[in-house]
Amino acid sequence: MLGMVKNSLLSTVEAWPYRLLSKGEKDQVSYEERACEGGKFAAVELVGKPFDEASKEGVLKLLKYVGGSNDKGVGMGMTAPVSITAFPAEDGSFQQKVKVSLRIPSQFQDSPPCPTDESIKIEERQGMTIYSTQFGGYAKEADYVSYAAKLKAALGSDAAYCKDFYLCNGYDPPMKPYGRRNEIWFVKK
Repeated sequence: MLGMVKNSLLSTVEAWPYRLLSKGEKDQVSYEERACEGGKFAAVELVGKPFDEASKEGVLKLLKYVGGSNDKGVGMGMTAPVSITAFPAEDGSFQQKVKVSLRIPSQFQDSPPCPTDESIKIEERQGMTIYSTQFGGYAKEADYVSYAAKLKAALGSDAAYCKDFYLCNGYDPPMKPYGRRNEIWFVKK
């Protein structure tokens, strides 16, 4: 537990590498198109719980993993964002299924420590191109749904992206009270 707290408070945060492809704005919604690098990710799936509760539980599991709850007992440092894959229902709300993931820090990409929590899986992912919009505050399900609708409207019908899921991203530790960064990512087809 001490490793988790030290890791989230005192360590530097490594950003998920990406290349900016373009920027746009429509109806006061700014967005970017980015090419994000692939790599190894720690991920945990949670089913049967509301989005906010499942997200919090998944983030805590991953923080423990990078904080030292792994077979090497090593604190790995933090990466951002923590990414939560959400699956929208017909009405736009989220289904009770999420996948919370975190890109493994660069120095551990070749050989990540094995999680001691069996619900955490290490996944190899390809790079992806995304459409992104940013907003502040302590994000909850309603905020992500609202900003996803804004991004969808700003992109219009010309943009081709996956519609059966999107990524809800948080960049900041919970104890950061202001200047918070959250993003919605649509994965380009």
